[in-house]
Amino acid sequence: MFLKVNRDEIIEGLQKSANIIPAKTGAAFLRTIWLQCENGNLNIMSTDSNLEFMGSYPAALEGEGLAGVQGRAFYDLVKQLRSDQGELTIHTDEANQNVLVEQKARKYKFPVNDPEWFQKFSTFPEDNTVYWSGDFLHEIIDKISFCISDEDSMEAIACIYMVPRDKAGNKTVEVCGLNGHQFAMLNFVNDDIYAMLPEEGVLIQKKYLAELKKWLTADEIELAISNKRLFFRTGDKRETFTLPLSYYQYPNYNNFLARLNDDNVSTLEVNRLDLVDALSRVALFNTDSNRCAYFSFDDNEVTVSAQGQETGTARESIDATFTGDMTRIAFPTRNLIEILNHFASPTVKFTLTGTEAPCGLTGPDDKDYNVIVMPMMIQEETYYTEENA
Repeated sequence: MFLKVNRDEIIEGLQKSANIIPAKTGAAFLRTIWLQCENGNLNIMSTDSNLEFMGSYPAALEGEGLAGVQGRAFYDLVKQLRSDQGELTIHTDEANQNVLVEQKARKYKFPVNDPEWFQKFSTFPEDNTVYWSGDFLHEIIDKISFCISDEDSMEAIACIYMVPRDKAGNKTVEVCGLNGHQFAMLNFVNDDIYAMLPEEGVLIQKKYLAELKKWLTADEIELAISNKRLFFRTGDKRETFTLPLSYYQYPNYNNFLARLNDDNVSTLEVNRLDLVDALSRVALFNTDSNRCAYFSFDDNEVTVSAQGQETGTARESIDATFTGDMTRIAFPTRNLIEILNHFASPTVKFTLTGTEAPCGLTGPDDKDYNVIVMPMMIQEETYYTEENA
């Protein structure tokens, strides 16, 4: 293997490759970045046994071959080299025992990992592919992933769920996330994605979404699905990122969604940023034992309050429009702030089905985006006083 390449041509690929390999733990072959000279390009590849990254970059080749190096150290070195100091020469020694990196008078040596560790990477399916907006996929992940459980042991609710829906001839794709006390759903129309997805939908574990977001750009991507994996490829076909699908049974969420359409619900419409500001101040009075913001309703305003034995009390009133019979409800303050920050609408609407029942949030400018949060049980605190001594 012998090649010459501009450092800037490969640094992004090395970074993406290094992102998915464990830094220090795990088997040595999983900490490997594979360098392959083939067909006039330098291929950079890595895997953590689940995620796979492959990138192909232009280079001047004088000999083909494959070599694996300690990935994190190799990336860290190339990152610190400067492109204005000349191109890099990368080659193996005569015994193929080391990879040598040279830039003018600078010389570095990396031991070559056992070539038997290399396992063939998944091949991108060339049939039934779909081009999609990388920017939009990034937005979907942002709007849904915060509602997904972080616990892998939770199986299906540790995944993002994407499923085709045909409701009275209206073909849409639903993307959902659920963690037991929060639920988010985004609907969008894309006939190609709809046709590609299996009827039962696909599940992707949350732990893979962060790395997918790092790989995504605003540019167009190509998407493909096999029986076991989901494939993403850049529009120029130079980079491929793949991840495994999960096969759990996703919970039926239509039951609690249906409750939002009951006749006896209460509704609250309020300025989103005003509420976020109020909640941020009220949160200062929360404690480990009382993490709630209490909402009290009037026709023209909502009062938000919090209390803590060590912190004191906070109470703010905000102009709002309220309808219904409910008088008081409590929400986890920090969770509600996070939810509101995922909306773009200037106002949000709360659909309240009960003091301990699902509450839906929607916004007029957040088309087809719904979030559900479970209220917290209201427990009145009695503080210690000298009279109790």
